[in-house]
Amino acid sequence: MLKESITSKEMRALDLNAEYFGISRLQLMENAGRSVADEISWRFKPQETKVAVFCGLGGNGGDGFVAARHLACRGFKVEVILAGKPSDIVNKQAKKNWRALKSLHMSVTTHEVHDSSLIPNIEAQVIVDALLGIGLKTPPRPPIAQLIRRINESSAYRVAVDVPTGIDADTGVVLGEAVKAHLTITFHKAKPGLIKAKEYVGELVVKSIGIPPEVEKFAGPGDVRMVVKPRAPEAHKGDFGRLLVVGGSETFTGAPALTALAALRTGVDLVYVAAPHETAYTISSMSPNLITLKLEGEYLSIHNVSTIRRYLDRVTALAMGPGLGLHKDTVEAVKEIVSLAEEKRIPMLLDADGLKAFADFKHRLETPTVLTPHAGEYKILTGENLPKSLEERAEHVRKNAEKLNATILLKSHIDIISDGFRVKLNFTGNPGMTVGGTGDVLSGIVAALMAQGVDPFEAAVAGAFINGASGDMVAAEKGYHMVATDLIEYIPKIMEDPMIHSSLREKDSA
Repeated sequence: MLKESITSKEMRALDLNAEYFGISRLQLMENAGRSVADEISWRFKPQETKVAVFCGLGGNGGDGFVAARHLACRGFKVEVILAGKPSDIVNKQAKKNWRALKSLHMSVTTHEVHDSSLIPNIEAQVIVDALLGIGLKTPPRPPIAQLIRRINESSAYRVAVDVPTGIDADTGVVLGEAVKAHLTITFHKAKPGLIKAKEYVGELVVKSIGIPPEVEKFAGPGDVRMVVKPRAPEAHKGDFGRLLVVGGSETFTGAPALTALAALRTGVDLVYVAAPHETAYTISSMSPNLITLKLEGEYLSIHNVSTIRRYLDRVTALAMGPGLGLHKDTVEAVKEIVSLAEEKRIPMLLDADGLKAFADFKHRLETPTVLTPHAGEYKILTGENLPKSLEERAEHVRKNAEKLNATILLKSHIDIISDGFRVKLNFTGNPGMTVGGTGDVLSGIVAALMAQGVDPFEAAVAGAFINGASGDMVAAEKGYHMVATDLIEYIPKIMEDPMIHSSLREKDSA
Protein backbone atom coordinates (compact mmCIF):
# COMPACT_ATOMS: atom_id res chain seq x y z
CA MET A 1 0.00 0.00 0.00
CA LEU A 2 2.81 2.42 0.81
CA LYS A 3 4.18 2.07 -2.73
CA GLU A 4 1.05 3.84 -3.97
CA SER A 5 1.06 7.56 -3.34
CA ILE A 6 -0.98 10.62 -4.21
CA THR A 7 0.21 14.24 -4.32
CA SER A 8 -1.51 16.96 -2.33
CA LYS A 9 -2.84 18.51 -5.56
CA GLU A 10 -4.26 15.18 -6.71
CA MET A 11 -5.81 14.53 -3.30
CA ARG A 12 -7.59 17.90 -3.25
CA ALA A 13 -8.90 17.19 -6.75
CA LEU A 14 -10.06 13.75 -5.66
CA ASP A 15 -11.95 15.19 -2.67
CA LEU A 16 -13.85 17.51 -5.01
CA ASN A 17 -14.51 14.72 -7.51
CA ALA A 18 -15.81 12.46 -4.75
CA GLU A 19 -18.29 15.18 -3.78
CA TYR A 20 -19.33 15.52 -7.44
CA PHE A 21 -20.04 11.78 -7.57
CA GLY A 22 -22.16 11.90 -4.42
CA ILE A 23 -19.72 11.44 -1.52
CA SER A 24 -19.81 14.72 0.40
CA ARG A 25 -16.76 16.30 1.97
CA LEU A 26 -18.64 16.22 5.27
CA GLN A 27 -18.79 12.41 4.93
CA LEU A 28 -15.08 12.26 4.12
CA MET A 29 -14.25 14.42 7.15
CA GLU A 30 -16.39 12.21 9.38
CA ASN A 31 -14.64 9.09 8.11
CA ALA A 32 -11.20 10.65 8.53
CA GLY A 33 -11.82 11.83 12.09
CA ARG A 34 -13.38 8.54 13.12
CA SER A 35 -10.41 6.58 11.73
CA VAL A 36 -8.08 8.69 13.91
CA ALA A 37 -10.24 7.91 16.95
CA ASP A 38 -10.21 4.20 16.01
CA GLU A 39 -6.40 4.07 15.93
CA ILE A 40 -6.09 5.83 19.29
CA SER A 41 -8.80 3.64 20.86
CA TRP A 42 -6.97 0.54 19.67
CA ARG A 43 -3.74 1.65 21.39
CA PHE A 44 -4.97 3.32 24.60
CA LYS A 45 -7.58 2.70 27.34
CA PRO A 46 -10.16 5.48 27.74
CA GLN A 47 -10.24 5.45 31.54
CA GLU A 48 -6.46 5.92 31.73
CA THR A 49 -5.92 8.38 28.89
CA LYS A 50 -6.33 12.10 28.44
CA VAL A 51 -6.16 13.32 24.82
CA ALA A 52 -5.29 16.84 23.67
CA VAL A 53 -6.33 17.61 20.09
CA PHE A 54 -4.57 20.61 18.49
CA CYS A 55 -6.74 21.88 15.63
CA GLY A 56 -6.24 24.42 12.86
CA LEU A 57 -8.87 26.46 11.06
CA GLY A 58 -9.13 24.34 7.90
CA GLY A 59 -10.09 20.85 6.87
CA ASN A 60 -7.33 19.21 8.91
CA GLY A 61 -8.70 20.93 12.00
CA GLY A 62 -12.15 19.62 11.06
CA ASP A 63 -10.74 16.08 11.06
CA GLY A 64 -9.46 16.83 14.56
CA PHE A 65 -12.89 18.06 15.73
CA VAL A 66 -14.46 14.79 14.54
CA ALA A 67 -11.74 12.72 16.20
CA ALA A 68 -12.26 14.62 19.47
CA ARG A 69 -16.02 13.98 19.36
CA HIS A 70 -15.61 10.25 18.77
CA LEU A 71 -12.94 9.96 21.48
CA ALA A 72 -15.23 11.74 23.96
CA CYS A 73 -18.07 9.36 23.05
CA ARG A 74 -15.78 6.44 23.87
CA GLY A 75 -14.96 7.73 27.34
CA PHE A 76 -11.62 9.51 26.78
CA LYS A 77 -10.97 12.80 28.55
CA VAL A 78 -10.57 15.28 25.70
CA GLU A 79 -9.26 18.82 25.38
CA VAL A 80 -9.33 20.71 22.08
CA ILE A 81 -6.90 23.56 21.41
CA LEU A 82 -8.10 25.72 18.52
CA ALA A 83 -5.34 27.71 16.78
CA GLY A 84 -7.39 30.87 16.33
CA LYS A 85 -10.92 32.18 16.79
CA PRO A 86 -13.99 30.09 15.90
CA SER A 87 -15.14 32.92 13.61
CA ASP A 88 -11.96 32.37 11.55
CA ILE A 89 -12.64 28.71 10.78
CA VAL A 90 -12.47 28.78 6.97
CA ASN A 91 -13.68 25.31 6.07
CA LYS A 92 -17.48 24.88 5.83
CA GLN A 93 -17.42 21.26 6.98
CA ALA A 94 -15.04 22.08 9.83
CA LYS A 95 -17.44 24.81 11.01
CA LYS A 96 -20.26 22.27 11.27
CA ASN A 97 -18.09 19.92 13.29
CA TRP A 98 -16.92 22.73 15.58
CA ARG A 99 -20.57 23.52 16.38
CA ALA A 100 -21.22 19.85 17.14
CA LEU A 101 -18.14 19.74 19.37
CA LYS A 102 -19.05 22.90 21.32
CA SER A 103 -22.31 21.30 22.44
CA LEU A 104 -20.30 18.59 24.25
CA HIS A 105 -19.16 20.99 26.98
CA MET A 106 -19.49 18.29 29.68
CA SER A 107 -17.06 15.89 28.00
CA VAL A 108 -14.80 18.16 25.88
CA THR A 109 -12.87 21.20 27.10
CA THR A 110 -11.99 23.76 24.43
CA HIS A 111 -9.30 26.48 24.36
CA GLU A 112 -9.14 29.25 21.77
CA VAL A 113 -5.53 30.27 21.04
CA HIS A 114 -5.39 33.26 18.70
CA ASP A 115 -2.23 34.51 20.39
CA SER A 116 0.76 32.48 21.60
CA SER A 117 0.34 33.92 25.11
CA LEU A 118 -2.97 32.03 25.36
CA ILE A 119 -1.45 28.56 24.91
CA PRO A 120 -2.64 26.54 27.93
CA ASN A 121 -0.57 24.08 29.94
CA ILE A 122 -1.62 20.67 28.69
CA GLU A 123 -1.06 17.43 30.53
CA ALA A 124 -2.08 14.58 28.28
CA GLN A 125 -0.98 11.06 27.47
CA VAL A 126 -1.85 11.51 23.78
CA ILE A 127 -1.56 14.62 21.61
CA VAL A 128 -3.27 14.79 18.23
CA ASP A 129 -1.76 17.17 15.67
CA ALA A 130 -4.58 18.39 13.40
CA LEU A 131 -3.17 21.87 12.87
CA LEU A 132 -2.32 22.04 9.17
CA GLY A 133 -2.97 19.57 6.38
CA ILE A 134 -1.43 18.59 3.08
CA GLY A 135 -1.47 22.06 1.46
CA LEU A 136 1.36 23.62 3.49
CA LYS A 137 4.09 25.17 1.28
CA THR A 138 5.52 27.92 3.53
CA PRO A 139 6.70 27.89 7.18
CA PRO A 140 3.82 27.93 9.71
CA ARG A 141 3.00 31.32 11.21
CA PRO A 142 2.19 32.17 14.85
CA PRO A 143 0.53 30.79 16.86
CA ILE A 144 0.98 27.53 14.87
CA ALA A 145 4.78 27.68 15.16
CA GLN A 146 4.58 27.99 18.96
CA LEU A 147 2.00 25.20 19.15
CA ILE A 148 4.35 22.92 17.19
CA ARG A 149 7.07 23.65 19.72
CA ARG A 150 4.72 22.95 22.64
CA ILE A 151 3.66 19.63 21.09
CA ASN A 152 7.26 18.53 20.58
CA GLU A 153 8.21 19.49 24.13
CA SER A 154 5.54 17.17 25.52
CA SER A 155 6.33 13.63 26.60
CA ALA A 156 2.93 12.51 25.25
CA TYR A 157 2.43 10.03 22.43
CA ARG A 158 2.05 12.24 19.34
CA VAL A 159 -0.40 11.41 16.54
CA ALA A 160 -0.36 13.44 13.30
CA VAL A 161 -3.51 13.68 11.19
CA ASP A 162 -2.75 13.17 7.47
CA VAL A 163 0.71 14.82 7.69
CA PRO A 164 2.78 16.19 10.60
CA THR A 165 2.35 19.96 10.69
CA GLY A 166 5.39 21.67 9.20
CA ILE A 167 6.13 18.97 6.60
CA ASP A 168 5.61 19.54 2.87
CA ALA A 169 3.41 16.55 2.00
CA ASP A 170 4.84 16.29 -1.52
CA THR A 171 8.58 16.72 -0.88
CA GLY A 172 9.10 15.82 2.78
CA VAL A 173 10.89 19.17 3.33
CA VAL A 174 10.64 20.59 6.86
CA LEU A 175 9.22 24.11 6.62
CA GLY A 176 10.71 25.79 9.67
CA GLU A 177 9.67 23.59 12.58
CA ALA A 178 7.60 20.41 12.30
CA VAL A 179 5.78 18.08 14.66
CA LYS A 180 7.74 14.93 15.43
CA ALA A 181 5.01 12.31 15.47
CA HIS A 182 5.14 8.79 16.81
CA LEU A 183 2.23 7.87 14.53
CA THR A 184 0.93 9.50 11.34
CA ILE A 185 -2.53 8.53 10.10
CA THR A 186 -2.89 9.53 6.46
CA PHE A 187 -5.93 9.09 4.26
CA HIS A 188 -6.71 7.20 1.05
CA LYS A 189 -3.04 6.87 0.00
CA ALA A 190 0.34 7.89 1.36
CA LYS A 191 1.62 11.30 0.33
CA PRO A 192 5.11 11.27 -1.26
CA GLY A 193 6.68 13.47 1.44
CA LEU A 194 5.62 11.11 4.23
CA ILE A 195 7.88 8.39 2.89
CA LYS A 196 10.82 10.84 2.76
CA ALA A 197 10.37 12.42 6.22
CA LYS A 198 10.37 9.25 8.31
CA GLU A 199 11.90 10.79 11.44
CA TYR A 200 8.92 13.18 11.69
CA VAL A 201 6.28 10.72 10.51
CA GLY A 202 6.98 7.80 12.84
CA GLU A 203 4.74 4.81 12.17
CA LEU A 204 2.66 5.43 9.03
CA VAL A 205 -0.89 4.10 8.79
CA VAL A 206 -3.01 4.61 5.65
CA LYS A 207 -6.75 4.65 6.28
CA SER A 208 -9.64 4.52 3.82
CA ILE A 209 -12.10 7.41 4.11
CA GLY A 210 -14.71 5.96 1.78
CA ILE A 211 -13.53 7.07 -1.67
CA PRO A 212 -14.20 4.09 -3.97
CA PRO A 213 -11.24 3.21 -6.22
CA GLU A 214 -13.19 3.86 -9.43
CA VAL A 215 -13.80 7.51 -8.48
CA GLU A 216 -10.05 8.02 -8.80
CA LYS A 217 -10.44 7.04 -12.47
CA PHE A 218 -13.31 9.46 -13.18
CA ALA A 219 -12.83 12.99 -14.53
CA GLY A 220 -14.54 15.63 -12.43
CA PRO A 221 -14.51 19.25 -11.25
CA GLY A 222 -11.34 18.59 -9.24
CA ASP A 223 -9.43 17.93 -12.46
CA VAL A 224 -10.54 21.34 -13.73
CA ARG A 225 -9.68 23.08 -10.47
CA MET A 226 -6.24 21.45 -10.61
CA VAL A 227 -5.29 23.05 -13.96
CA VAL A 228 -6.79 26.53 -13.66
CA LYS A 229 -3.90 28.94 -13.31
CA PRO A 230 -4.43 31.94 -10.98
CA ARG A 231 -3.81 35.34 -12.54
CA ALA A 232 -1.58 37.70 -10.60
CA PRO A 233 -2.32 41.46 -10.87
CA GLU A 234 1.12 41.97 -12.43
CA ALA A 235 0.60 39.34 -15.18
CA HIS A 236 1.78 40.26 -18.68
CA LYS A 237 0.64 39.31 -22.17
CA GLY A 238 2.09 35.90 -22.93
CA ASP A 239 2.27 34.71 -19.32
CA PHE A 240 -0.73 32.49 -20.07
CA GLY A 241 0.65 30.98 -23.22
CA ARG A 242 0.68 31.46 -26.97
CA LEU A 243 -0.91 28.85 -29.23
CA LEU A 244 -0.40 28.16 -32.93
CA VAL A 245 -3.34 26.46 -34.68
CA VAL A 246 -2.49 24.93 -38.06
CA GLY A 247 -5.62 24.00 -39.98
CA GLY A 248 -8.22 24.90 -42.55
CA SER A 249 -8.41 24.32 -46.30
CA GLU A 250 -10.39 25.50 -49.29
CA THR A 251 -13.35 23.45 -48.03
CA PHE A 252 -13.13 23.77 -44.24
CA THR A 253 -12.83 27.24 -42.75
CA GLY A 254 -14.81 27.00 -39.51
CA ALA A 255 -12.86 24.19 -37.77
CA PRO A 256 -9.62 26.09 -36.99
CA ALA A 257 -11.63 29.18 -36.02
CA LEU A 258 -13.60 27.13 -33.46
CA THR A 259 -10.35 25.72 -32.06
CA ALA A 260 -8.85 29.20 -31.77
CA LEU A 261 -11.93 30.80 -30.19
CA ALA A 262 -12.24 27.95 -27.67
CA ALA A 263 -8.56 28.37 -26.77
CA LEU A 264 -9.06 32.09 -26.12
CA ARG A 265 -12.06 31.38 -23.88
CA THR A 266 -9.93 28.83 -22.01
CA GLY A 267 -7.56 31.65 -21.10
CA VAL A 268 -4.59 31.48 -23.47
CA ASP A 269 -3.23 34.97 -24.20
CA LEU A 270 -2.57 34.74 -27.94
CA VAL A 271 -3.70 32.42 -30.72
CA TYR A 272 -2.25 32.41 -34.22
CA VAL A 273 -4.19 30.55 -36.92
CA ALA A 274 -2.07 29.41 -39.85
CA ALA A 275 -4.34 28.65 -42.80
CA PRO A 276 -4.30 28.84 -46.62
CA HIS A 277 -4.54 32.41 -47.96
CA GLU A 278 -8.27 32.64 -48.82
CA THR A 279 -9.26 30.51 -45.82
CA ALA A 280 -7.28 32.79 -43.50
CA TYR A 281 -9.14 35.87 -44.77
CA THR A 282 -12.46 34.09 -44.13
CA ILE A 283 -11.34 33.18 -40.58
CA SER A 284 -10.25 36.79 -39.93
CA SER A 285 -13.73 37.98 -40.83
CA MET A 286 -15.30 35.67 -38.23
CA SER A 287 -13.85 37.49 -35.21
CA PRO A 288 -11.51 40.43 -34.56
CA ASN A 289 -9.95 38.31 -31.79
CA LEU A 290 -8.30 35.96 -34.31
CA ILE A 291 -4.79 36.54 -35.66
CA THR A 292 -4.26 34.72 -38.96
CA LEU A 293 -1.12 33.71 -40.81
CA LYS A 294 -1.97 33.64 -44.51
CA LEU A 295 -0.21 30.69 -46.12
CA GLU A 296 0.38 30.51 -49.87
CA GLY A 297 -1.81 28.08 -51.81
CA GLU A 298 -5.21 26.46 -51.32
CA TYR A 299 -4.02 23.92 -48.77
CA LEU A 300 -1.11 23.33 -46.40
CA SER A 301 1.98 22.21 -48.28
CA ILE A 302 5.67 21.69 -47.70
CA HIS A 303 6.28 25.24 -49.06
CA ASN A 304 4.48 26.69 -46.01
CA VAL A 305 6.74 24.99 -43.45
CA SER A 306 9.27 27.85 -43.33
CA THR A 307 6.49 30.24 -42.21
CA ILE A 308 5.27 27.74 -39.62
CA ARG A 309 8.84 27.30 -38.36
CA ARG A 310 9.18 31.02 -37.59
CA TYR A 311 6.03 31.02 -35.47
CA LEU A 312 6.95 27.81 -33.66
CA ASP A 313 9.73 29.86 -32.03
CA ARG A 314 7.11 32.25 -30.60
CA VAL A 315 4.50 29.86 -29.21
CA THR A 316 4.19 27.57 -26.21
CA ALA A 317 1.99 24.93 -27.88
CA LEU A 318 0.81 23.74 -31.28
CA ALA A 319 -2.61 22.39 -32.34
CA MET A 320 -2.72 20.87 -35.80
CA GLY A 321 -5.41 19.22 -37.86
CA PRO A 322 -8.85 20.91 -37.72
CA GLY A 323 -10.16 21.24 -41.29
CA LEU A 324 -6.72 20.58 -42.74
CA GLY A 325 -7.59 18.20 -45.57
CA LEU A 326 -5.45 15.29 -46.70
CA HIS A 327 -3.68 16.34 -49.90
CA LYS A 328 -0.43 14.46 -50.45
CA ASP A 329 1.53 17.70 -49.93
CA THR A 330 -0.41 18.35 -46.70
CA VAL A 331 0.61 14.98 -45.26
CA GLU A 332 4.26 15.75 -46.07
CA ALA A 333 3.93 19.17 -44.41
CA VAL A 334 2.37 17.63 -41.29
CA LYS A 335 5.28 15.20 -41.07
CA GLU A 336 7.79 18.05 -41.26
CA ILE A 337 5.92 20.21 -38.71
CA VAL A 338 5.67 17.29 -36.26
CA SER A 339 9.43 16.83 -36.64
CA LEU A 340 10.02 20.54 -35.93
CA ALA A 341 7.78 20.43 -32.84
CA GLU A 342 9.73 17.42 -31.56
CA GLU A 343 13.03 19.15 -32.24
CA LYS A 344 11.93 22.28 -30.34
CA ARG A 345 10.09 20.24 -27.63
CA ILE A 346 6.87 22.20 -28.18
CA PRO A 347 3.75 20.59 -26.66
CA MET A 348 1.49 19.47 -29.48
CA LEU A 349 -2.10 18.38 -30.09
CA LEU A 350 -3.05 16.42 -33.22
CA ASP A 351 -6.69 16.16 -34.20
CA ALA A 352 -8.83 15.22 -37.21
CA ASP A 353 -6.82 15.37 -40.46
CA GLY A 354 -3.60 16.05 -38.55
CA LEU A 355 -4.15 12.77 -36.74
CA LYS A 356 -4.91 10.90 -39.97
CA ALA A 357 -1.77 12.33 -41.58
CA PHE A 358 0.29 11.28 -38.55
CA ALA A 359 -1.03 7.73 -38.97
CA ASP A 360 0.97 7.51 -42.23
CA PHE A 361 4.29 8.02 -40.45
CA LYS A 362 3.42 7.31 -36.81
CA HIS A 363 6.28 6.78 -34.39
CA ARG A 364 7.08 7.14 -30.71
CA LEU A 365 6.76 10.87 -30.12
CA GLU A 366 9.52 12.96 -28.60
CA THR A 367 7.52 15.97 -27.38
CA PRO A 368 4.53 16.17 -25.01
CA THR A 369 1.58 15.29 -27.25
CA VAL A 370 -2.18 14.76 -27.05
CA LEU A 371 -3.98 12.80 -29.77
CA THR A 372 -7.77 13.25 -29.90
CA PRO A 373 -9.34 10.55 -32.13
CA HIS A 374 -12.93 9.40 -32.31
CA ALA A 375 -13.45 5.66 -32.86
CA GLY A 376 -12.97 5.84 -36.65
CA GLU A 377 -9.79 7.91 -36.38
CA TYR A 378 -8.52 5.61 -33.64
CA LYS A 379 -8.77 2.67 -36.05
CA ILE A 380 -6.86 4.64 -38.70
CA LEU A 381 -4.22 5.56 -36.09
CA THR A 382 -3.74 2.08 -34.61
CA GLY A 383 -4.95 -0.22 -37.40
CA GLU A 384 -7.12 -2.00 -34.79
CA ASN A 385 -10.78 -2.14 -33.85
CA LEU A 386 -11.76 -1.12 -30.36
CA PRO A 387 -12.99 -3.85 -27.99
CA LYS A 388 -16.64 -3.67 -26.92
CA SER A 389 -16.33 -3.54 -23.12
CA LEU A 390 -15.32 -0.27 -21.48
CA GLU A 391 -12.62 -1.94 -19.38
CA GLU A 392 -11.03 -3.59 -22.43
CA ARG A 393 -11.27 -0.34 -24.40
CA ALA A 394 -9.49 1.54 -21.65
CA GLU A 395 -6.66 -0.99 -21.59
CA HIS A 396 -6.42 -0.89 -25.40
CA VAL A 397 -6.09 2.90 -25.32
CA ARG A 398 -3.53 2.72 -22.53
CA LYS A 399 -1.32 0.30 -24.45
CA ASN A 400 -1.37 2.41 -27.61
CA ALA A 401 -0.68 5.58 -25.63
CA GLU A 402 2.33 3.86 -24.12
CA LYS A 403 3.55 2.74 -27.57
CA LEU A 404 3.28 6.25 -29.01
CA ASN A 405 4.58 8.00 -25.85
CA ALA A 406 1.54 10.28 -26.04
CA THR A 407 -1.72 11.01 -24.28
CA ILE A 408 -4.70 9.64 -26.19
CA LEU A 409 -8.13 11.19 -25.63
CA LEU A 410 -10.60 8.79 -27.25
CA LYS A 411 -13.81 10.75 -27.89
CA SER A 412 -16.97 8.74 -27.28
CA HIS A 413 -20.12 8.78 -25.13
CA ILE A 414 -17.64 7.92 -22.36
CA ASP A 415 -14.28 9.51 -23.15
CA ILE A 416 -11.18 7.48 -22.35
CA ILE A 417 -7.97 9.35 -21.58
CA SER A 418 -4.58 7.70 -21.02
CA ASP A 419 -0.91 8.60 -21.15
CA GLY A 420 0.15 4.96 -21.13
CA PHE A 421 0.24 4.80 -17.33
CA ARG A 422 -2.74 6.69 -15.95
CA VAL A 423 -6.28 6.15 -17.24
CA LYS A 424 -9.35 8.34 -16.67
CA LEU A 425 -12.93 8.20 -17.90
CA ASN A 426 -15.07 11.25 -18.61
CA PHE A 427 -18.87 11.06 -18.44
CA THR A 428 -19.82 14.64 -19.38
CA GLY A 429 -21.40 15.32 -22.78
CA ASN A 430 -24.61 14.35 -24.53
CA PRO A 431 -25.99 13.17 -27.91
CA GLY A 432 -26.52 16.77 -29.07
CA MET A 433 -22.74 17.08 -29.30
CA THR A 434 -22.64 14.91 -32.43
CA VAL A 435 -23.07 18.23 -34.28
CA GLY A 436 -19.97 19.21 -36.26
CA GLY A 437 -17.35 21.34 -34.54
CA THR A 438 -17.59 20.17 -30.92
CA GLY A 439 -14.37 18.18 -31.37
CA ASP A 440 -12.65 21.33 -32.66
CA VAL A 441 -13.77 23.13 -29.49
CA LEU A 442 -12.31 20.30 -27.40
CA SER A 443 -8.99 20.64 -29.24
CA GLY A 444 -8.88 24.35 -28.46
CA ILE A 445 -9.52 23.78 -24.75
CA VAL A 446 -6.87 21.06 -24.37
CA ALA A 447 -4.27 22.89 -26.48
CA ALA A 448 -4.83 26.13 -24.54
CA LEU A 449 -4.18 24.33 -21.25
CA MET A 450 -1.02 22.78 -22.68
CA ALA A 451 0.09 26.25 -23.85
CA GLN A 452 -0.23 27.36 -20.22
CA GLY A 453 2.17 24.61 -19.12
CA VAL A 454 -0.34 22.00 -17.98
CA ASP A 455 0.76 18.36 -18.17
CA PRO A 456 -0.77 16.79 -21.35
CA PHE A 457 -2.69 14.08 -19.47
CA GLU A 458 -4.10 16.58 -16.98
CA ALA A 459 -4.97 18.97 -19.82
CA ALA A 460 -6.77 16.21 -21.71
CA VAL A 461 -8.75 15.07 -18.65
CA ALA A 462 -9.78 18.61 -17.69
CA GLY A 463 -10.48 19.50 -21.33
CA ALA A 464 -12.76 16.50 -21.82
CA PHE A 465 -14.72 17.43 -18.69
CA ILE A 466 -14.99 21.14 -19.61
CA ASN A 467 -16.05 20.44 -23.20
CA GLY A 468 -18.68 17.87 -22.21
CA ALA A 469 -19.97 19.95 -19.30
CA SER A 470 -20.29 22.99 -21.59
CA GLY A 471 -22.34 20.86 -23.97
CA ASP A 472 -24.52 19.69 -21.08
CA MET A 473 -25.16 23.27 -20.01
CA VAL A 474 -26.20 24.15 -23.56
CA ALA A 475 -28.49 21.10 -23.70
CA ALA A 476 -30.12 22.12 -20.41
CA GLU A 477 -30.86 25.55 -21.88
CA LYS A 478 -31.67 24.73 -25.53
CA GLY A 479 -32.13 20.99 -25.75
CA TYR A 480 -30.15 19.14 -28.40
CA HIS A 481 -30.61 22.00 -30.91
CA MET A 482 -27.05 23.20 -30.38
CA VAL A 483 -24.18 24.35 -32.54
CA ALA A 484 -20.50 24.21 -31.63
CA THR A 485 -20.22 27.95 -30.97
CA ASP A 486 -22.78 27.57 -28.16
CA LEU A 487 -20.26 25.53 -26.16
CA ILE A 488 -17.60 28.24 -26.29
CA GLU A 489 -19.64 30.67 -24.18
CA TYR A 490 -19.89 28.15 -21.35
CA ILE A 491 -16.17 27.35 -21.14
CA PRO A 492 -15.34 30.23 -18.71
CA LYS A 493 -18.36 29.39 -16.53
CA ILE A 494 -17.28 25.77 -16.13
CA MET A 495 -13.68 26.81 -15.44
CA GLU A 496 -14.72 29.38 -12.84
CA ASP A 497 -17.09 26.98 -11.07
CA PRO A 498 -16.73 23.39 -12.30
CA MET A 499 -19.14 22.18 -9.60
CA ILE A 500 -21.94 24.05 -11.41
CA HIS A 501 -22.33 20.90 -13.50
CA SER A 502 -23.23 18.83 -10.42
CA SER A 503 -26.73 20.32 -10.41
CA LEU A 504 -27.30 18.76 -13.85
CA ARG A 505 -26.05 15.39 -12.61
CA GLU A 506 -28.39 15.52 -9.63
CA LYS A 507 -31.31 16.42 -11.91
CA ASP A 508 -30.50 13.53 -14.26
CA SER A 509 -30.17 11.00 -11.42
CA ALA A 510 -33.46 12.16 -9.91
